[in-house]
Amino acid sequence: MVESARLVAACDEELHISRFKDFTLNGLQVSGCEHVTRVMTGVTACQALLDEAVAWNADMLLVHHGYFWKNEPVAITGMKQRRIKTLLTHDINLVAYHLPLDAHAVLGNNAELARHLGWQVEGCVDAELGEGLLWKGRLPQSMTGGELAQQLTQKLGREPLLIEAPSEQPIERVAWCTGGAQDMIGAAFESGAQAFISGEISERTTHLAREMGIHYLAAGHHATERYGIQALGEWLSRKYGVIHRFADIPNPA
Repeated sequence: MVESARLVAACDEELHISRFKDFTLNGLQVSGCEHVTRVMTGVTACQALLDEAVAWNADMLLVHHGYFWKNEPVAITGMKQRRIKTLLTHDINLVAYHLPLDAHAVLGNNAELARHLGWQVEGCVDAELGEGLLWKGRLPQSMTGGELAQQLTQKLGREPLLIEAPSEQPIERVAWCTGGAQDMIGAAFESGAQAFISGEISERTTHLAREMGIHYLAAGHHATERYGIQALGEWLSRKYGVIHRFADIPNPA
């Protein structure tokens, strides 16, 4: 059993949350019990994940997508009220880390995606959202766009949307950023990447990829961001001895 404040402080420090100008609040979002034994992690603090946390008797819910986003309505009504009521009724702490979790060099979504896929990390690329969010590296062996899409399908359990470049040159250099990072495609191209992987695609992304001559793969916002939060939960478990469980709520997006 560990003080909840101690766990939150450890995560805040490890993820360097003060370095980021984010669209949401990083760290403790809803206070619950003072002592924690069981930590559940998940990608998004939806009602289905809250219900899993209640059923498992979690003391803390640790997520990538929490609440209180910039420009969202302030009033706690409807769906928002039901979610927060669930947390308060069952005394569950809600802790969320957005951009700091994407960028972390070891536990982050980008780092974990590369590890999961066996990509060789070569560094980060400065982009509009800040250093550390767009990563670049090399594949373990050269691939076609179709072969890279097949690897993503096998590893992530979701078939990506592939926009192939006109060039038939094999892909060796890649850039990636998990989640809704499709507009980093220009920075990815400028970095020398032959393929760019993110979670989501916009209508404009197709034309940008074709005209730049870079392969683009939208591998799923949820699918690409399942690994960082698990790594953070396992880190807490090793460091403080809390019981950790990851709950994956299916999401095709």
